Amino acid sequence: MEARMKHPVYVLPDALKALYALSQSAQASGVPDSTHKLIQLRVSQINGCSVCVDMHARELKESGQSDERIWGIGAWRESPYFTDAERAALALAECVTRLADQSDAVPDAVWDDAADQYDEQELACLLVSIAGINVWNRLNAATRTPVPVPETAS
Repeated sequence: MEARMKHPVYVLPDALKALYALSQSAQASGVPDSTHKLIQLRVSQINGCSVCVDMHARELKESGQSDERIWGIGAWRESPYFTDAERAALALAECVTRLADQSDAVPDAVWDDAADQYDEQELACLLVSIAGINVWNRLNAATRTPVPVPETAS
């Protein structure tokens, strides 16, 4: 597969800086990095962004996450490998990603569960993280950015 165009963040370097700044701001709380990466992987699966699915699965593996957690993210509700806090973050991420799929985009039950697990600053960081990965997914999907093939795989 070939990209339709040079990636927009390279055409507009200020956009790259802005997206990196957005990502850094989401790391400003006590939310574990692994939770951000799990969210990024799940949202990328929903949006069909192969670049981000590949990247975030690899990041999780490199950070020491088990194969079961990485493979199980698509079925996290039925999987025993996730904490209550991670489940709340994943449910929130799915709702925020699929805004048009329900009349109540983020139902009170999903919000309340997340608010039981995270304080206001942590919720803000989660929302910014979810929004950020959705931006990357949309840019990659629109331009059909391919997954970089490692030299050892060619």
